[in-house]
Amino acid sequence: MIKKGTWVEVEEIVLTPKDRANNIPDETKKTPLKCWIRGKCLSDCELGNEVDVESNVGRIARGIVVQIEPGYYHTYGKYVEEISNIGKQARAMISQ
Repeated sequence: MIKKGTWVEVEEIVLTPKDRANNIPDETKKTPLKCWIRGKCLSDCELGNEVDVESNVGRIARGIVVQIEPGYYHTYGKYVEEISNIGKQARAMISQ
C-alpha cells in the first residue's frame, strides 16, 4: 500500500486518439497524448490505481500511479523528503 502523502508519479491521458488534431501525422494520431505528473498522494492507494496528487506548486492532478518516490535522474539526484517543501516554504515567507 502507498500511504497518503507519499511522493509518486502519475500518468494522465490528456487527449485520446479520437480527440487528437486532424493535421498531425497518422502515426501520432493513433496514440493518446499523455503527461506524467509528480506529487504527493492525497489518499492511500496502490501502484496502478487512479489517485489525486498535489504537486510542489499546489496543482491538483489525477492519474494512474506509475512510480513510487521517483527521482530526478537528469542531474537533480534521487527524491529527498527533507527538501521537498522548500519551494512552498519560500513562497509562504515571501507572501507574508
